Amino acid sequence: MDHYLDPFFELSMDCLCIANFEGYFVKINPAFVELLGFSETELRSKLISDFIYDEDKKRTASYRSNLKQNKPLINFENRYVTKSGAIIWLHWTAIPVEKDKLVYAIAKDITHKKELENERISHLSKLSEVNEKLKQLNYTTSHDLRSPVNNLISLVDLIDLSKVEDPETLKMLNYIKVSAEGLNDSLNTYVEAFKQKNISNETLDLVNFNAIFNKVSHSISTLIQKSGAQFEIDFSVLENVPFNPAYMESIFLNFITNSIKYARPEVPLIISITSNNLYGKPTFKYSDNGLGFDMEKVGHLIFKLNQRFHGNEDSKGVGLYLVYNHVTSLGGSIHVDSKINHGTTFTISFNS
Repeated sequence: MDHYLDPFFELSMDCLCIANFEGYFVKINPAFVELLGFSETELRSKLISDFIYDEDKKRTASYRSNLKQNKPLINFENRYVTKSGAIIWLHWTAIPVEKDKLVYAIAKDITHKKELENERISHLSKLSEVNEKLKQLNYTTSHDLRSPVNNLISLVDLIDLSKVEDPETLKMLNYIKVSAEGLNDSLNTYVEAFKQKNISNETLDLVNFNAIFNKVSHSISTLIQKSGAQFEIDFSVLENVPFNPAYMESIFLNFITNSIKYARPEVPLIISITSNNLYGKPTFKYSDNGLGFDMEKVGHLIFKLNQRFHGNEDSKGVGLYLVYNHVTSLGGSIHVDSKINHGTTFTISFNS
């Protein structure tokens, strides 16, 4: 029967390979040989790790150890170095067969996709920078204009109009005062309107935490199942909150997928999600027991665009930036606490 499968292996456009538990290729299909540029003999003569990009070797080794414990590898990405020296991105699905001490794997070349993603992130970063500069310009301009306008009003108030005998001059001074006060009122109104618009003009709905969790977890059920993540959920104190449903889905999705990406390979992933009312503020708390990070070194960067802290295979540096903007755009706040190898906790306070 095996000879019927040979054409799939030989003609596949995807990279197919079989490796042993010792870390060597046993069989490689032509597409993989062509992509890497090495001959099949060269590929089988060295450890697989010799072909992996240096920055990805340690991370790949930690996941490879899971394969040897009969745990499949799903949605894993790393970089290889071709014979010409080019760096390529591969997306892997690998299934171990313990009795044979072999790993059967499929890899897709996603280098072009990564380049497009990097370009998109670069554009997003530039747009974000321009947007922040425009906001700052609005605030600065309005603030700087209000000071001389108030000064002008004060100067007019200092003039003793009873001593002005010329009717035309008196009329002009009154016009100046009225115009200055009108300009001051307009600036105040503009600044207040800008602040309100900056908070958000989104329509808020009563969002049910449990419903959003069920919807998001169902959409990524395979990813959750493969990760073995365990959830501890408690929305009994606060079941609903006025918020944007799409934003809430994005928050749940980014938090959960980040926890799976940054889970410690040797520890079962546990995710805790609770809601509460603290000091009259609707509050949402999300915690995991993953890799965590050093708050002193990168805590101030965690919500910035295009920031990566673990060199993960598919980290874009966008997820937490979006979460932060979803929360703050609706007048809320978000706090993070983390410790290396002790997980991360995010606390969101909603605008009540």
